[in-house]
Amino acid sequence: MSATQPDTSLSRHGFVRGQVAAALGIAGAPVLVRGAAPAAGDGGPGEKTAQGGGAASRASGSTVAAGADKAGDVPGGILSGCHWGAFYGIVKDGRAVEFRPWPKDPAPSPQLPGVLDSLYSPSRIRYPMVRRAWLEKGPGADPAGRGTGDFVRVSWEKAIQLVADELTRVREKYGQTAVFAGSYGWKSPGRLHNCQTLLRRMLNLTGSYTNSTGDYSTGAAQVILPYVSGSLEVYEQCTTWNNLAEHCELMVFWGCNPLNTSQISRQVADHGAWPGVEAMKKAGTKVICIDPIRTETCQALNGEWIAPRPQTDVALMLGIAWVLVDEKLYDRKFLEKYTVGFDRFLPYLLGKSDGQPKTPAWAEGISGVPADTIRSLARRFAKHRTMLALGYSTQRQHHGEQSHWMLITLAAMLGQIGLPGGGYGLSYHYASGGAPTANTPILKAIDDASGQGGEGAAWLAQSGAVSIPVSRLVETLLNPGKVMSFNGHEIKLPLIKLAYWVGGNPFAHQQDRNQMVQAWRRLDTFIVHDFQWTATARHADIVLPATTSYERNDIEQMGDYAQSHIVAMKKIVEPLFEARNDFDIFADIARRLGKGDPFTRRLTEMEWIRNLYEAAKIESRAKGMEMPVFDAFWASNRPLSFPIPPTSKEFVRHADFRADPLLNALGTASGKFELYSRTIEKYGYDDCPPHATWLEPIERVGGPDTKYPLHIVSNHPQMRLHSQLCGTVNRRTYEVAGREPCWMNPKDAAARGLKDGEVVRVFNQRGQILAGLKITDEIMPGAIRINEGGWYDPVNPRQDGTLCAWGDVNVLTTGVATSKLGQGNCGQTGVAEVERFRGSLPPVTVFEQPEAHRKG
Repeated sequence: MSATQPDTSLSRHGFVRGQVAAALGIAGAPVLVRGAAPAAGDGGPGEKTAQGGGAASRASGSTVAAGADKAGDVPGGILSGCHWGAFYGIVKDGRAVEFRPWPKDPAPSPQLPGVLDSLYSPSRIRYPMVRRAWLEKGPGADPAGRGTGDFVRVSWEKAIQLVADELTRVREKYGQTAVFAGSYGWKSPGRLHNCQTLLRRMLNLTGSYTNSTGDYSTGAAQVILPYVSGSLEVYEQCTTWNNLAEHCELMVFWGCNPLNTSQISRQVADHGAWPGVEAMKKAGTKVICIDPIRTETCQALNGEWIAPRPQTDVALMLGIAWVLVDEKLYDRKFLEKYTVGFDRFLPYLLGKSDGQPKTPAWAEGISGVPADTIRSLARRFAKHRTMLALGYSTQRQHHGEQSHWMLITLAAMLGQIGLPGGGYGLSYHYASGGAPTANTPILKAIDDASGQGGEGAAWLAQSGAVSIPVSRLVETLLNPGKVMSFNGHEIKLPLIKLAYWVGGNPFAHQQDRNQMVQAWRRLDTFIVHDFQWTATARHADIVLPATTSYERNDIEQMGDYAQSHIVAMKKIVEPLFEARNDFDIFADIARRLGKGDPFTRRLTEMEWIRNLYEAAKIESRAKGMEMPVFDAFWASNRPLSFPIPPTSKEFVRHADFRADPLLNALGTASGKFELYSRTIEKYGYDDCPPHATWLEPIERVGGPDTKYPLHIVSNHPQMRLHSQLCGTVNRRTYEVAGREPCWMNPKDAAARGLKDGEVVRVFNQRGQILAGLKITDEIMPGAIRINEGGWYDPVNPRQDGTLCAWGDVNVLTTGVATSKLGQGNCGQTGVAEVERFRGSLPPVTVFEQPEAHRKG
């Protein structure tokens, strides 16, 4: 551990195109792959370090004088942090004028101008608002009028009373489970102002509610993986980039694009993927990218691009596995020692159980990848030290559980799991998974008053009277009383009459928007806290203006995996208009319901933050370090850094299990990788067999019953976090003809007589949207790319199937579940057609104030 002086001193989701910088006027914009910053804990500029304990460390501490900042190393301004990284807010005359990246950020996100603009954008919610029909005629009035913008401004006192009274009414009339508070979304970082935990805290103290289980990112994978590898795994550390640069010979990014998606983190982003990718580039590691898009990561590493038809990854994996067996390239000893069930999977692979051998020719017919290429992939995977890096998108598809199961089966057949530079990784694309983990105490968080929500992702908390799979809310609203199979048990879907949403945007992340609009009409009341007029806020009955995280104080850690720093998230400006902190809003509601003191514990904002820090300070002593006192930390205006142990830098996923599979058994029933699950077999699900299987999705390009010719690739966007920042100046960097872009291969565009830059109508049996056409050979033929997270902008909210003027891709995607096991979402399942839009273009209005609000 590196040591520094005693506590008199402090410490402690790029590839960006040139036109991004030009559009926003950013000087010194990042280039393809940024160089690495000094390692956390090295005493580099712009930070201080937590001190090691003991005489030896004190003696050496004085030698790390670089911990003292040099003039100019820390920019002027107020330190804070966000999903896009740590930054300094520059304020003039009470107004934030610039957010400058923390100097030690190895790849500052070009999205920071949008982060700043979220404070001042035209879509800022200014006052408490109530939908006119609901206010004048009562709950449930004119549900088809949601989204039309007819709001009335009310006082905060009136708004709080309306919410408290409506919670009481619904609970008394329909029961506790009629209140849905499985509020889901990325919210903002911060251990105190976690609005989703605060919502559940208020509801747990005043009664109960219906909660949700799982998330949209990994809904299928996080259910199947405990059966296969014994843990959630998709949110766990991978073999480090350092180790890959030294030992990996062939890196396979399979639907995995860290130089886009690692700009952001659930906590404060550390951007550790950029120095990791740079290290691999310098090492000359061979790279294969299997993806319908030639991604930023593929381009930066000069990777070989292989583009199977979307949703056919499992068939491609099976074809590779067949070659491994046919050519005796698979590792029998590994399979015998570390796995169970291969003998029951093998008859399926060879076609003895179903009459169809999974040969390269068979896989080519489904995936479109030539049989010779499939044979070559198998041989290269087996010959080299190979890392299979799988992204989340492959399991956000119909039967999505099969992709992660089959990838682990393939990795087990290669026999490299637990070896340096080999095996598989499921988090390289998320929040810089693979960045080494520091020796850091874990900051606790405010809890939800049920023993849940104090650590980890708020959306994984399990409080509430009943819980439904998170992406099944629409199904629940439409089918109260229905019995749903889920992960080996059954759930009776509750009747829900009130939905309360904070920190999320379901009118962006939920699929099949038109079905969702119909389901929302079953609600008596929809309450939303937000700071911008998203489509979700526009469809609410009661809208409460919340502060951004730049208008309040909080505390957070940096890097979901690195945990390299603790960051003071300081208030940069005073709250705009009548915005209030979620904490204060919920405290007032709890007070109206007789639970004010239990909610606040009579602690102020800064007292809560101090207590959270002090708890971490106690834990740091157990780790042999001494953190500075809170007042010194807060006054330093710098992130607090923690050292990275050498063992963390060389971490290898499953190395301990490989070394001793008995002592370090996996969390499965057998303690080994289960390539065949007897537990899943007992469930008897027809859409999730007991081993990895190719199952035909409900629709795909080349599928037997598909009606439309183009697959919709709903990627994570490059210049926003899902729907966050869509309502900011960042749109100028990517919009086409004032709409969400639709990427199309030149061959597909020529076949339709379409031209670059024109407005097109994209449609299928579920709905229709407008988009701006971008013709590029960076997408494969037969697919179009429309990024998820575009704000829903219905031309006529009262009309079923109305056109979306901006380009919300989830108007087109299917709302069916992945399977009875996972009940995850299928955001990557959808096909459509594209044509030139003819007629008068409807205006885009979703980024402005609602009409009635503008008049107010």
